[in-house]
This record gives sequence, C-alpha cells and structure tokens, in this order.
Amino acid sequence: MFLADLDPSAGGRVFVNTASDQYTVTWCAVRGFESTRTITTQLTLLPDGTVEMQYQDAATSLNEAVVGVSPGRTGEFRSVDLSSQGPTAGGSGAVGERFAASPQLDTVALTKKFYASHPDNYDQLVIWTDVSLVQTAFAFEQTVANEVAGIGVAQFDASREFGSGGRLRSLVMMDWLGKYPDDPQRPFLGENNTVSVLGQETGHRWLAFMDFRHPDGSRSDLLLGRDQAHWSFFFDSDASVMEGNDIEDLGGGSFRTAAAVRRYSLLDQYAMGLVSDMEVPSFFYVENPTNLSVSRTRESAPQVGVTFNGTRRNVLIQDIIAIHGQRSPSAAQSARVHRQAFIYVSSAGRGPESGQVSKLDRVRREWEQFFLQATDGRMRAITTLR
Repeated sequence: MFLADLDPSAGGRVFVNTASDQYTVTWCAVRGFESTRTITTQLTLLPDGTVEMQYQDAATSLNEAVVGVSPGRTGEFRSVDLSSQGPTAGGSGAVGERFAASPQLDTVALTKKFYASHPDNYDQLVIWTDVSLVQTAFAFEQTVANEVAGIGVAQFDASREFGSGGRLRSLVMMDWLGKYPDDPQRPFLGENNTVSVLGQETGHRWLAFMDFRHPDGSRSDLLLGRDQAHWSFFFDSDASVMEGNDIEDLGGGSFRTAAAVRRYSLLDQYAMGLVSDMEVPSFFYVENPTNLSVSRTRESAPQVGVTFNGTRRNVLIQDIIAIHGQRSPSAAQSARVHRQAFIYVSSAGRGPESGQVSKLDRVRREWEQFFLQATDGRMRAITTLR
C-alpha cells in the first residue's frame, strides 16, 4: 500500500481489474490531497498472498509516503529496504519503508535504540539534533502517556510502543542545537531564551489545556491561546513559560504586560502536582481587549510593554475543577523529581562535534537551575544519565 492522502476528484483516474488469478488496482496520475503532485502506481493481489506494488517514476512526483503492507490487527512494524532485490516477507507484523523529501527523524526507532543501552528511568526524553528537522514548529512535545486526571488531558499509555516499560511520559523535540544561542539565558525568540523554550516544551507534559466554568455556567476556553495548548496573551499567567503574560492592572480598565516566560505559575504548579488547589490564588484574564499599543490576539506570543483596555474577569481554581474535576493524583501524592535524558542525534556518517556537546552540557546544567527556580523550589529536573 501507499500511505498518503490522495484525491482522485482533483485529477487522474483509478482503474480496477478483477480476474480469477489476480486483483489489480491502478492509480493513474492521481493528485495528492491539496497538492498538484501526482502518483501513478499499481497494486496487485495474488492467490498465494503475494502483494505486488509497482510505481512509474516518470509520472510520479508525490514524494512523501509510507510504502508497505500490513496483515491487520497488529502493532508491530518492521522497517525494510524496498530497493533491495527480491520479495520482502511480511510475517505477522507490518513492514514498510518511509519516503520523504526532506530529512526526518523516526522517534520511535530512536527511543527504542536508546532503551537498548539505557535503563527505563526517565519521565521525559529531550532530543537535540545536528541538523534542522522540524518544519512546522520551532520545537515540540509529544505526550506518550498520561495518568493524571483533572488537567484537561486524556488518560492513556502508549509508552511501550516507544520501548519504555511504562515509565516514559513524554518526548521533547528541541531540533537543531545550532539554532540556539551559546548563552542559554540570552533572549532570541521573542521574549524566550533557550531554557524558557525548554520550560515550555517540558511543561506540555501537563500544560496548558484547562478550560473553566464561565459565570453563566458554560464551559469556556478563554484562558487558552495558540493551538489551545498555551495560555492566552490576555491571561495573567504570572509570566508563565507556557506563554501568556504577567499583566499589571492599572485600574479603570487599563492593563499592561509587565513580564513574560519566567516561571511556572501556581496554576501551572497545580497541574504539575506541586501545590494543592487551596494554594492557588484567584487569577484573571482580560475580556474584549481594545486599544492595543501593539496588535495582538489571544494566540500571539507574549510580549512585555503592551498596553490595552478591557474588562477584567476573575477566575477561581474551583471554576477549573468544576469542568475537569480534582487533579489526581493530588499534590501530596505526586513526584517532586522530573527525570529527563538529553539525547544528541548526529547525522549518518558524522560524529558529534565536541563544541556542540559542550554547548549542550551547558544548556543541561543551566536548565536544571532554571527549572528549580521556575517551580519555586518544589520540583527538581534531573538530567544526568546515572
């Protein structure tokens, strides 16, 4: 099979030929979904279970897909080289090869290789590379398991698919180390520096996904901003690394952003299991902001020094609990240590440069200090492999 989104309605034809000794489907110059690129390919099923796939190079410009076959009802996948001569046996699991126009990283294969030589002692794996691989974001986090209720995240466990025995909760893809300054404390991405970017991506293991009960009784997402996974620009998040701002109420419906990306707020720490609901003070967001000194929306990145007018709306932690329920496990039962492994991936045929390894070690050490400060000393990030 050719796993990619195709759209025959946009161009090309699909033909089916059935016979007693074969079943053949041919896609002729079929376009990719929302793309002008096309593929011409033929799939034939034979009575002995053999699957034949043929591609016409001259008529195929679609260049990203997974080519393979699966018996169904399996979670096992084996990567194969389809360019080699001879048939490929599938067995009880799926087999295939991924084709892409640009370099990509197989995080599942990477984590399995990591666990082949390291113990299953880590809550989170933080991945850095020697080339830029992330195309649609600056960095990102992928949650692979969550046992916590009450934070707006579904409970599930896919950690074993990544080679963990059940400990792993999250992957952080920080991408190319070279795009980060040598000084981890130097701002370079809006208000962010390297350790605050790490703070945001690490924080996505718990944050920011919480709705609240509006005064009219409805469910509201007005605390949330970009991708419904960061705090709104107009939410007084106490300069949370999860975006938002520290917003100063100037009185008379006037406000000013005073700080950004410095810490995990007490609301953040509630979601992280570090404080109880009784320790979270009331907080606020600004409704219907107008007269902004700089054009901004809920989804905008935080920025210090922006003034605007609007209506202050106070929110209590009980308004969040009314939607999501109490956090469980409670703060009294939650961990105070977050173990991370920093992984540096070198391109094929290249070894790690000593200068980059030293740079990453500097980031790692300063990150531990930042995380301790950002959680008000309530949680430690341990990044050593032993």
